[in-house]
Order: sequence, then C-alpha cells, then structure tokens
Amino acid sequence: MKKLLIFVLILISLRTSFAQEGEDVGWVGRFGAAGGFSPTYVLPNIDPVNSLIKNLGINQSLNSGMFTYGGGGFVYVMFVNNLRIGGLGLSGLSSVSGSASGFNEEVIYNYGLGGVTIEYTLPFINKIAVSVGTIVGVGSASVEIYKNRDDYYWDGIYNNSDQNVSRKYTNNFFTLAPTLNVDIPLSRFIAFRIGGGYIFSFNNEWKVDNNFTLRSVPSDAKSNSFFIQTGIYFGLIAF
Repeated sequence: MKKLLIFVLILISLRTSFAQEGEDVGWVGRFGAAGGFSPTYVLPNIDPVNSLIKNLGINQSLNSGMFTYGGGGFVYVMFVNNLRIGGLGLSGLSSVSGSASGFNEEVIYNYGLGGVTIEYTLPFINKIAVSVGTIVGVGSASVEIYKNRDDYYWDGIYNNSDQNVSRKYTNNFFTLAPTLNVDIPLSRFIAFRIGGGYIFSFNNEWKVDNNFTLRSVPSDAKSNSFFIQTGIYFGLIAF
C-alpha cells in the first residue's frame, strides 16, 4: 500500500510539472490510475458443446452467452500522451444437468482469460475517456463431463462394474483482443466503464484429462468470442 501511495504521489507531481510546461507549449495530457471490479459478458461459440450435451441425452442446452467476473486496472504512461497500460482478468462458467438411463449427468463449460491491456485515449473527447486498444494475454476454455450413479466406493475406482465417467476437455490459448472502452467519471475517485471487443484465440488444440491430445475436434470448436465489459473503477480519475 505504501508503494502504491508513493507511486500515485510521484505521478501527481509529474502531472503538475508537465501541466506547467504545457501552459507554454499548448500540450494537455490525460492522467489517471484506477482499478476495480469488472463483470464481463462473453459469447463464445458453444454449438459443439451443445452437440455433446444432446448426445448425452440431456434435454437442455447451454445459452449462447455467459457472465464472467474479475477485475482490472490501468495507469496512464506519462511519457506517452494519452497512452495507458494495465491488466484484466476474468473467468466464469455455465452448466446443465439431467438424468438418462439411470445416470445423473452434468456438463460444465468454463471460460477465462487474463492479460495486459494497452489503450490509447482519444484526445479530442473531453470529460469522459474513450479508449481504443487491445488485450494481449492467455486464456482457457474447458468442458467437464460427468456421468454417475452415485455409487462410489473407496476401493472401487477401477472396478469393471463401475460405469461412472468423468472427462475434461481443455483448450489453452494465446489471445489478442481489440477493445473499445468508455470510462465515465462519477466523481474524482470513481468511474463507470462500458465497452467491448473481440477475443481472437491462437491455438485450436484441445487436450483431454491428463494432457492427452483430443482428436476429431469439430472445426468450429474455437475459443474466439465477442465480449461486453462493464465495471466500477476506483482511483485517481482525471479525464
């Protein structure tokens, strides 16, 4: 906490110094450092997952969108006017369950990512911050499949009569996600964020259980996704 306060004080002093110089050269820069809670709605293609669910005999399907939760933050880079750097992380899941042929069945879809954010705030828009940028990072999507009769025994894991099944398919990927965000200051210390973008995933290979390659994966089983981001950020807001 002390280091953060010292960092903010240094930024304030730099901002004051630069502003005084700006009176002579006509330069006006943005300043701010904030972080907070950021609920995000993602829309990955879950058609391949719903096909799995249908094959299991579950009379439900996953919705096309899901809420994820996480947080992020940013700080303006004082030596590059209107440029800010930060970070963002999010994760969430969606699931369906049912029963068929005497088995209890459940499918859980997980999605998450984290990365560095790089944004440029448009200088000709005042009182709010409209920023274009990108997220550079890594992400993961997984599908967990469970089928059981609720008859587990300590020494019966590999019993031939044990028909319980659990599988986990995982796709780990690198991501580059263009973004457009709008930060609206509610006070000098609080801002509301709304924005969105598109997650490009770079790795379509899926693994199963303990890292074996999953074969015959549908061509559209990718982790690309549109997303809509909201958030409440706290910090030093000066747009």
